[in-house]
Amino acid sequence: QVQLVESGGGLVQAGGSLRLSCSAPGISFSTNTMAWYRQIEGKERELVAYISSYGYATYAESAKARFVIARDNAAHTVTLEMSKLKPEDTAVYYCHVRNTLLWGQGIQVTVSE
Repeated sequence: QVQLVESGGGLVQAGGSLRLSCSAPGISFSTNTMAWYRQIEGKERELVAYISSYGYATYAESAKARFVIARDNAAHTVTLEMSKLKPEDTAVYYCHVRNTLLWGQGIQVTVSE
């Protein structure tokens, strides 16, 4: 069974940084577009950023200039570097293989005032 495993979440103060990582060892990683989504409590899951198989990144407006998505095809990992975090970034963040049903289990990011 294919699994996506996220790590790196936690609690951080506003203005701080966190790095999320997603490991996807059981897929044809280099040919897939990888994405990060988040779900704020009480709201629908939303796209944060995605990166194509050849490394082209696209960001939601809320993530531009603060977050950076990157991939390491050899390591089958995708990361999300988050900086200048705000309390409104508090959410469960999910790794996703675009155009598939593959999702990670989600990881909590909490940004305090």
